[in-house]
Amino acid sequence: MKKDPKAQISRRQFLKASALAVVSLSVVGGAAFWLKKQSTIKDKGLLRPPGAIPEEDFLFACIKCGLCVQICPVQAIKLADWDTGLAYGTPYIDADVQACDFSCDSIQCAETCPTAALNFQIFRKAGEDALERLYKKYPNRKLPPQMNPFVVQIYAMKRAYKMGVAKVRTDQCLAYHGKGYEGPITKHKAILRPPGEKERIRTDQTHVKREICDLCVIYCPLEQDAIVLEKVEENKYLPQVKEGCVGCGVCEMVCPTQPKAIYVEPEKFSV
Repeated sequence: MKKDPKAQISRRQFLKASALAVVSLSVVGGAAFWLKKQSTIKDKGLLRPPGAIPEEDFLFACIKCGLCVQICPVQAIKLADWDTGLAYGTPYIDADVQACDFSCDSIQCAETCPTAALNFQIFRKAGEDALERLYKKYPNRKLPPQMNPFVVQIYAMKRAYKMGVAKVRTDQCLAYHGKGYEGPITKHKAILRPPGEKERIRTDQTHVKREICDLCVIYCPLEQDAIVLEKVEENKYLPQVKEGCVGCGVCEMVCPTQPKAIYVEPEKFSV
């Protein structure tokens, strides 16, 4: 029985197409593996914005829309560059340049995230739980005049998620060497709202003078819950990071030494 030439051509085309598909899948698979490897290597140094879900899920949940970048009032959030593999275009914070000072109060970056790659429910629940505890203490909801339920709620929300944790380099710390600091809070332009204040300030335009350098302590938005300055020897002091530290990065931003005496180590990611 004579074979149909058209069938032979079709079979030949099918085999070629199959081979091409296998090669294509290999290339795509290899590229995906490379990108994932790049992400695994490079992403571990990225400080994600508040509410970020575990890294492996975050990389696929984030649609790189940039809404968190646009809504951040201190412009702390940036988008990762091309050399970060799968993390390209995803949001991160460079605390050395501009930290998250929580001056937005409602954690808008997480609230506005359309895919919950930044999970606002963490903060919502923390705020609701804080109000529930407050109203249990005051069942009739007649709070003292100085007590603002909104402040109580925000206080709990800011402490609800750990972006990272501050680490201290003793040899670089001015306080440990008994030295003070005089000059602008930062030599580069950055925005900060000092604890207890309503207005934000330009750090390069704000002059400070401290007999013993304690900028990381006095400007921490979580104050003594997160960091205190303790005397370790005569004329030697050292910042002590507390359990309440969430890794916002303000301490790193305002530290005047180079390299930084205090820096934020991002949370370990499950990649």
